[in-house]
Amino acid sequence: MGLVVVGAAGRMGLTLIRAIAETPGVHLHGAIERPGSIAIGHDAAGLAGLSQGNVAVSDDPVPVFATADGVLDFTAPAATASFSGYAAQARIVHVIGTTGCGLETEAAIAAAARHTAIVKSGNMSLGVNLLAALVRQAARALGTDYDIEILEMHHRAKVDAPSGTALMLGQAAADGRGIDLHANSVRGRDGHTGPRPDGAIGFATLRGGSVIGDHSAIFAGPGERITLGHHADDRALFARGAVKAALWAWHRKPGLYSMSDVLGLADA
Repeated sequence: MGLVVVGAAGRMGLTLIRAIAETPGVHLHGAIERPGSIAIGHDAAGLAGLSQGNVAVSDDPVPVFATADGVLDFTAPAATASFSGYAAQARIVHVIGTTGCGLETEAAIAAAARHTAIVKSGNMSLGVNLLAALVRQAARALGTDYDIEILEMHHRAKVDAPSGTALMLGQAAADGRGIDLHANSVRGRDGHTGPRPDGAIGFATLRGGSVIGDHSAIFAGPGERITLGHHADDRALFARGAVKAALWAWHRKPGLYSMSDVLGLADA
């Protein structure tokens, strides 16, 4: 399977290139960067610290997508919206790990999914997706006597909050309770906030240092607290999950899928 990495010269892009190199059944078909990037024209494998290959970084996705089988995308919402259109035109798999997507971007992705297979997830790791399934089950079992708080911490350069993973865990909790997350979430507290609303799902965000990703779902009940958590130590786990998702989606019918589908956890 020939895969294209967009945002190829970034930290996640380089990690994806290395993951492709170590995974049987896939190869690097193309590498895309924004116009003006100093990486344009350089060998993508070499930038990732691998032996020199034959794929130069380009700023034109159209001809690269036209001959590829899939694209791995951990970029930014506006870029992802454009890439989803190109992937739909080329009928190639689009794996999206981009977070912070607004309604306009989500609509563009949904439209593209009518023409090609798209796997989109706030987190590509097996552990986090198992965690989401456990959070869903716990929220269903414990009921509203237990207050739910989602706590996340990431490196100081992360630009969106709460993280895509935190929102994924909040959605899992809301699904378990059968409620709408948007109508029942609390995203920040400052000053005299009054008592905690019954049934709310709270989010707390921490930023600092080089933390790759720490997430906890806390169920605080009468006389006890249950904490379910996940700590990421290496970006490679997200990259390996993205490659796995691309292989899973290859030749599948058009549609918008999640990592829960890839891992067989959709009904958990």
